[in-house]
Amino acid sequence: MTGLRALGAVGAGLALLGVAIAGAAGAGIVAMLSGAEEAPATAASGVSGASGVSAGISPDMVALYQQAAGTCSGLPWTVLAAIGTVESGNGTSDLPGVHAGANPAGAEGPMQFEPATFAAYDTPVPPGGAQPPSPYDPTDAVFAAARLLCANGAAGGTDLAGAVFAYDHDQGYVDEVLGLAAAYGEASTGAASAGQAAADWALAEVGTPYQWGGETPGVAFDCSGLVQAAYRAVGLALPRVAQAQFDAGPRLAPGTPLEPGDLVFFGDGPDEVSHVGIYLGSTAGRPTMVDAPHAGADVRVEPFPTTIGDPFGQDLYVGATRPGGR
Repeated sequence: MTGLRALGAVGAGLALLGVAIAGAAGAGIVAMLSGAEEAPATAASGVSGASGVSAGISPDMVALYQQAAGTCSGLPWTVLAAIGTVESGNGTSDLPGVHAGANPAGAEGPMQFEPATFAAYDTPVPPGGAQPPSPYDPTDAVFAAARLLCANGAAGGTDLAGAVFAYDHDQGYVDEVLGLAAAYGEASTGAASAGQAAADWALAEVGTPYQWGGETPGVAFDCSGLVQAAYRAVGLALPRVAQAQFDAGPRLAPGTPLEPGDLVFFGDGPDEVSHVGIYLGSTAGRPTMVDAPHAGADVRVEPFPTTIGDPFGQDLYVGATRPGGR
């Protein structure tokens, strides 16, 4: 039994844990949270009661999780937050090993690292970290956790499950972490606002140059890189490329009214998707999206067709998905 399981029930943890998320995608997002982490925690060594978990995650910790996740493209900050919540109540637990010493499994600090594992991922020391790096320093610990996850499958969002398994070799732990991290993102002031927040985030990147493989805010994006970054900013992990994003769904039936944040796809067919945009709404009766279109162009807002098979440049409109189900 690890983390929130020691509290008795995952569902109860979701009901109890609230967080005010400041500054996400232009608006504060309120999310319900829970998660999981690295060294095996037990009822004796993890959070063992409601008193060990703060009623909410502090804005400083939310910012820290977001900053650390930003060093690994494809790693949602919600996974780090889930890990921190389960292992130490985001550093609020007074149990052995969180602020000093070690728990019975030998783990140390708010992210519960075994010493050798921390030493493998403790550099470079991030801004604000301790010198020398310390597993008890929240900045050092969270950035080290991001590096560990990134090195084991989180990079590009290719294998988040494998990354979490490398953190704690227990499949039940993996399932709990990813499930709770998803709930973290999807509970943001109602699921619909997560789509709107992702659309707003992408709109702020209008004018950013297109570059194939680009995924850096303010520097360069390709179409799927923009989509992944926008949804990562609101706590929802998506695959890296357009075809995988379409396959991840859930797909909308033809004719379903689109909502802001829905993803719209183009290509030669459902198995040959080559482009993706984020639906914004209708302007003068014409559906519009924000997208990173092609080499030589910048991120922009443009109209598109919504009838399956209608042409869009050299591609066809393939369909739409609604990340998170909303």
